[in-house]
Amino acid sequence: MAKKLIAAVINDLTYDRRMIRICTTLAESGFSVILVGRQLGHSKPLNPEPFQQKRLKCFFNKGFLFYAEYNLRLLWFLMITPSDILNSTDADTLAACGLVSMIKRKIHVHDAHEYFSEVPEVAGRPFVRAFWKRIEKLFIPKADAAYSVCQSIADIYSKNYGLRFEVIMNVPPLRDSKTELKASGEKYLIYQGALNNGRGLEAIIKAMHQVDCQLKIAGEGDLSEELRSLVKTEGLEYKIVFLGMIKPTELEAITHEANIGLNVCENLGLNYYLALSNKGFDYIHAGIPAVTNDFPEYQRLNARFETMILTEAEPEKLAKAVNQLLNDQTLYEKLRKNCIIAAQELNWQKESEKLKAIYERFR
Repeated sequence: MAKKLIAAVINDLTYDRRMIRICTTLAESGFSVILVGRQLGHSKPLNPEPFQQKRLKCFFNKGFLFYAEYNLRLLWFLMITPSDILNSTDADTLAACGLVSMIKRKIHVHDAHEYFSEVPEVAGRPFVRAFWKRIEKLFIPKADAAYSVCQSIADIYSKNYGLRFEVIMNVPPLRDSKTELKASGEKYLIYQGALNNGRGLEAIIKAMHQVDCQLKIAGEGDLSEELRSLVKTEGLEYKIVFLGMIKPTELEAITHEANIGLNVCENLGLNYYLALSNKGFDYIHAGIPAVTNDFPEYQRLNARFETMILTEAEPEKLAKAVNQLLNDQTLYEKLRKNCIIAAQELNWQKESEKLKAIYERFR
């Protein structure tokens, strides 16, 4: 009989490509998988997947009361639903999964998508930060296995909690790479991802005064309205297009036709400083060079494959890096070809084998 695995996140599942990849891999490996998230007022219908999906509806949608309510609802769901393995994702689902695993004596695997106590929304609030660190300290050491998205964060968690964290990078599946140059015509840059604080978006927008091509921004977030207002204030409506939330398949096509990907965070805490973002790998798989922040994990990645120009989230420096790629065709072509080579190594087919090896211990 297939082992029953329940994975918990706090989002509404629709755009969580990492968890969809993980749950698909485990389902195809013979586990019976349920992915649990939350129901929002604007949640779109779920896409069919090779695993079950469940959304929990909450009365509160932000702040302490939301996190408390969601974990109570998640705890109840986990208590009444048969399972063999519980997979917590980040600290905000850790309490419910950790407690139920102890009560019901179930296997507990923890997945740290980020260095949770150092995200900007938490790091600057001492009481909130202390609370989440306490949750981690209570439950992570008792987990049966753990992994994270990059080596730097895995090393910190391993040191802090005495549990070995393995690395499962959030990389796309390898598909047939198109090796031709982008079609001559309108050039554009692409930014994809959340429109939140610390993503360098204000600097990107202001840099566009010095860049002679279009910028397409795909995603929404806390700064959506503020950034749209900034574009109007700067008089850049003719050059910057907001695409909103886009389905992953559509975004993949738009990214592939871009000339350059933008991935610059501000150093607002260790999470941003140490992380490897999803978009960086998406740009590699699209075969487009990127302008990326000069942080340790990107230095390590670029030393190995050289697919990007490393810089800082400042308008002048961003514009200089972008223009270098737009004007130096030899450099551009070198980095583009390196993206194709890197994708052969940095892909979900290879990462999924490491993931399956972790869960095979508990079959």
